[in-house]
Amino acid sequence: MLPIQLFRTNKELILEGLRKKNFKEPELVDRIIEADERRRQLQVENDNLSALVNSASKSIGQHMAKGEKAEAELLKEKVRLHKEQANDVAQKLSDLETELQDMIVLLPNLPHSSVPKGKTPEDNEVVRDGGTVPDLSAQKLPHWELTAKYGLMDLELGTKITGSGFPVFMGQGARLQRALINYFLNYNINAGYKEYCPPFMVNEASAYGTGQLPDKEGQMYHVTEDDFYLIPTAEVPVTNIYRDTIIPESELPVKMTAYSPCFRREAGSYGKDVRGLNRVHQFDKVEVVQLVNPATSYDVLEEMVLHVEKLVQSLELPYRILRLCGGDMSFASALTYDFEVYSAAQERWLEVSSVSNFETFQTNRLKARYKDGNGKTQLVHSLNGSSLALPRIMACILENHQSPEGIKIPAALVPYFGKDLIS
Repeated sequence: MLPIQLFRTNKELILEGLRKKNFKEPELVDRIIEADERRRQLQVENDNLSALVNSASKSIGQHMAKGEKAEAELLKEKVRLHKEQANDVAQKLSDLETELQDMIVLLPNLPHSSVPKGKTPEDNEVVRDGGTVPDLSAQKLPHWELTAKYGLMDLELGTKITGSGFPVFMGQGARLQRALINYFLNYNINAGYKEYCPPFMVNEASAYGTGQLPDKEGQMYHVTEDDFYLIPTAEVPVTNIYRDTIIPESELPVKMTAYSPCFRREAGSYGKDVRGLNRVHQFDKVEVVQLVNPATSYDVLEEMVLHVEKLVQSLELPYRILRLCGGDMSFASALTYDFEVYSAAQERWLEVSSVSNFETFQTNRLKARYKDGNGKTQLVHSLNGSSLALPRIMACILENHQSPEGIKIPAALVPYFGKDLIS
């Protein structure tokens, strides 16, 4: 959530950022500024009425002490009228503050100055790439045929049990899922992240705190009777651990990692993009989250990008890193790097991770703060990244490492999987 002070001091900066993010309702900015001005006027009126009530109340006591009952009664009537006016102004003030808040939360975060202009994924910038695309034989198979060949996954069984987009992993497929999760968690823990096992459903306040609501309400599964939301990522419950918290500056940065299943409706997805594991409604992911001093957050972002890059490299997969353009960024992000891995059988790039800096956009909603060296309470910056999302990583491991003998397991994963070949 953007701070209200920014609307008062730098309207043009907000409008410029909204243009870069291709936001469709820039007129909201003027409405917010007008509402804030009315709110401040009402606040002054409310403060003045409170001062009049307090002053008159003191005078009543003084008159009563002198036996001046008639004067005291006149003042009591004035106090009564002032209190009625104050109550009316307080209600208007409360209503206006709600209206103001409801408008501000509709605005996305402003992009960092390094974010390129653009509207579609084609406008994203390739920062760097790595790995080698394997030279597979003409008999190469996509992962949905490989999973059937080796008995790793059954999509039809998932449809029977739940519906389309809910795969069932079995045998060596289930074993590979577990190996990837354990490997990713240990990799993050060894880099100083503290492991959490959070709830997989959150309340409305938590979904609001990290920016899923009101922006992504249609993409989340909602348990209406209890008003809970199934999480789209572990970022949501993990970041909310520090909601309404003041963190000692000495404890920064806070580094957290968590595994969770992720649930996304993916409304409107169709065609080749949803084949096999390319796009599913439930999938596993390991997440990293950091809460940091604002002065260091962009250095931390680069560190997190390197952390994920080394993890992808260890899986022996060809990859590229993209800096997302304004039109392809998430609602809450100020700067995002996407990782894509090349699918050698499908001959296309598949996103496997996003690493983002949200600056104070989430923490302003969460009221996640720290006290600086001067004792002043400040908002921390929040960052998160996928480390990693499993479906497309698994798809690319199967496709890129296939051979006539079977599917080779990357060396870093062998201790977790227990053998070096799926056959």
